[in-house]
Amino acid sequence: MIGREFIGRSWGPYQVEVEKGRLRLFAKVIGETNPIYSDEDAARAAGYRSLPVPPTFLFSLELDCLEPTSWLEELGAPIAKVLHGEQSFHYYSVAVAGDILTFSPRIVDIYSKKAGALEFIVKETRVAARCGGAVADLRSVLVVRHG
Repeated sequence: MIGREFIGRSWGPYQVEVEKGRLRLFAKVIGETNPIYSDEDAARAAGYRSLPVPPTFLFSLELDCLEPTSWLEELGAPIAKVLHGEQSFHYYSVAVAGDILTFSPRIVDIYSKKAGALEFIVKETRVAARCGGAVADLRSVLVVRHG
């Protein structure tokens, strides 16, 4: 069982630079054909400073911390029994290529179901631009299977 004392625990913050090549690759992989995600001229014509970050890309950047699973190990969650249960995003502003974003993750809840056979870890991550303005709040729910 994961200790409830971890509720409120935070890690970081850590910074990640948004890279153009990575944005283009992500857009290609998800089948995004809107040129604002791959062509800087099209992005600027649409009013962006550079290539905008596509929806859900911040989840990929969140994994750029030095040890992306170390927080699960600290909680005592067996990595082999962890499932991705849910992901949501609340956006405040658009990040673009060249931005340096700060990620500040924290555990907001831990609860169990099925008589403890399943534990749920709810993590929220605030993403802010270098100037300090909020870009987004990421929320993920991981499921740990016991037994």
